[in-house]
Amino acid sequence: MPILLSACSRLPKMSAQGHTWAQQVKKEGEEEDPLDQLISRSGCAASHYAVQECMAQHQDWRQCQPQVQAFRDCMSEQQARRREELQRRKEQGSVHS
Repeated sequence: MPILLSACSRLPKMSAQGHTWAQQVKKEGEEEDPLDQLISRSGCAASHYAVQECMAQHQDWRQCQPQVQAFRDCMSEQQARRREELQRRKEQGSVHS
């Protein structure tokens, strides 16, 4: 059991509203992680944090498949919207040229 306890002690502390590290104020001069920026812009941050919370709780990705699938679906939808937007812009640009 000590191995499990030591592994848990390295995990981010959780609060009722989620990970405390996600709620910390950015210190002056610190840059946000590019992956965190991407996830925030995608609109899928809640799904991403649900996966992280599940993993912290269960320590087994197999028990987190519903959360992983929800995050995957959200990101796929976001990517499809982005592709459509880029295609629309490309078509508008060729019409105006």
